[in-house]
Amino acid sequence: MFWAVAISALAMSAIVALRYWASSGFFAWVTERRMPGRYGALKPQIRREMGWSLVSALVYGVPAGIVAWGWEERGWTRIYEDIGAYPLWYLPVSLVIYLFLHDTWFYWTHRAMHDPRLFRRMHAVHHASRPPTAWAAMSFHPSEALTGAIVIPVLVFLVPIHIAVLGLVLAIMTLMGVTNHMGWEMFPRRLVHSRLGGWLITASHHQRHHEHYLCNYGLYFRFWDRLCGTDKGLSDKLTEQTG
Repeated sequence: MFWAVAISALAMSAIVALRYWASSGFFAWVTERRMPGRYGALKPQIRREMGWSLVSALVYGVPAGIVAWGWEERGWTRIYEDIGAYPLWYLPVSLVIYLFLHDTWFYWTHRAMHDPRLFRRMHAVHHASRPPTAWAAMSFHPSEALTGAIVIPVLVFLVPIHIAVLGLVLAIMTLMGVTNHMGWEMFPRRLVHSRLGGWLITASHHQRHHEHYLCNYGLYFRFWDRLCGTDKGLSDKLTEQTG
């Protein structure tokens, strides 16, 4: 059993690493096409981001691999494959539940890591990216990576979710993690400044966090930032670039 679990963990780590290279590499390429030379002076920083991200991929892969093995071999989780196991309306509801709970966990742990004592030990690695690039989405100290790696593995034991919806959660997590760090706003101004955009986190919102640190802690939604008074709006630099 040990070796089966270990192989599953290594396989998931490899998948996370490949997902990182594919997603970050694609958006880095898009950035170069849209803004030639933007990352030109940041090559040493990008190499550091890549190194830390590969360590993070290993950290993320271990709990994911254990859960994947437990689901396939022991039926431990509440992941289901039969589309008829729950009403169809539950599919989008489960998506929102997972995103909201993930966002809640991220907000509070992220905010805690800006305490000076934890910042130096855990979060300084991520903020060493000045400015962040598309390669920085997983550039974490291992202790910070662990706080992010356990969220979805814990939720699949608690909240039922169809395997396809789980895949969508992971895709959204990857997409927003990368695009919110690439240093420019890919979404049009009419969305970013719309009523809907006022509740969603895009690069313009997260960039302000990297500029001012003690604000804009959320991952997907601005709900907790607004409720707790930590929402300081959008980066002036990035909103000027929206279409």
